[in-house]
Amino acid sequence: MATVYYTASSLDGYIVDTDDSLDWLTSRDIDQTGPFNYDAFIATIGAVVMGSATYEWIVGNHPGDWMYEQPSWVITHRPQIVEKAHAVEVFAGDVAQLHPELVAAAAGKDVWVVGGGDVAAQFAAAGLIDEMVVSYAPCSLGAGSPVLPMRSEWALTEAAVNRDFVCARWRAVNSGPARRSDG
Repeated sequence: MATVYYTASSLDGYIVDTDDSLDWLTSRDIDQTGPFNYDAFIATIGAVVMGSATYEWIVGNHPGDWMYEQPSWVITHRPQIVEKAHAVEVFAGDVAQLHPELVAAAAGKDVWVVGGGDVAAQFAAAGLIDEMVVSYAPCSLGAGSPVLPMRSEWALTEAAVNRDFVCARWRAVNSGPARRSDG
């Protein structure tokens, strides 16, 4: 079991552009069965957590039924943004307090910190992200939401090319708060 931040990035380190658009990402060629593919990744996930901006982007771009089967949380001080039909819990507080609940809900699988660099930074600052998987697209955006808006240290453990993307798996280097153990 691990807590994983799985995301995509421009070469200059942004998740979305200044218009909150992912057009730069969705227009790229990727092999859906290739290295670091989403289907293989999501099969390892037992719970998801995201920030309000990511949740609102999902609702705006994928209306209708909630897209995740896994137990889901949105970190927000605006609980009214969550649609009643979505099986989503709302949390406002220190992510270190939420993490044990995420781990329990994941039932032995991984926890996915979805999208949002700000939420990922909260987990990373608390020493709770074990791995970061980033698929880098061949473009720069110049501005937008950064992948991880904080100083942190990572060790590369795996990399591959998937058509237009260079994909990398990074392991957190223990430089912050005490890391939790799985035993």
